[in-house]
Amino acid sequence: MSSSPPDLRRVQLIRKAVLLVAILSVVAVVAVSRTVGGETAFHEGLEMVGMAAMVVCIVGRAWCSLYIGGRKKAEIVDRGPYSVSRNPLYVFSFIGAFGMGAQSGSVTIAAVFVLITVLVFAATVKREEAWLSDAFGSTYAAYVARTPRFWPDFSKWRDQETIEVRPRFFLTTLRDGLVMLIAFPLFEGLEHLQDIGWIGVLLHLP
Repeated sequence: MSSSPPDLRRVQLIRKAVLLVAILSVVAVVAVSRTVGGETAFHEGLEMVGMAAMVVCIVGRAWCSLYIGGRKKAEIVDRGPYSVSRNPLYVFSFIGAFGMGAQSGSVTIAAVFVLITVLVFAATVKREEAWLSDAFGSTYAAYVARTPRFWPDFSKWRDQETIEVRPRFFLTTLRDGLVMLIAFPLFEGLEHLQDIGWIGVLLHLP
């Protein structure tokens, strides 16, 4: 095999570490920047859209975990959200990344958050696909042929009457998603520190 479950776990750990470092770097930029024009109606509206995007991400990832939780390395899951996209968890993560970046009120920061997430997950997916192809052969090849990697094709929707839910995986995914809500108080706090002069503004971003 080109990879093994321990290798996949290592890839996931590296992905999380790289994503964390990259996001913290962007947050550092946010700390010394403000949106052009200050807190305009667009700024406030973007924050609200971003909050909605984070909620969609949290609910969507939890929904996906009901189908995939604990099964990724044991079988090809191709029902529910996995019938329209091979990586719906990551698709919802892209939406959540936009939501986190949008809490800054800057389109630029929101776009950078999405770009970082897409690049990191794209590298992760390549390793995962190599292992799945090696492990499941023609079954996985058939799944790849009919299902998009990311962008959902809802015409391919298929579901099943019942699914076996594993609470531990569901709760873990829900917990991980809820963490992104920290973006709201974090960016609001940084704005407040700028307002009272504790942090200097060096950049103005759209």
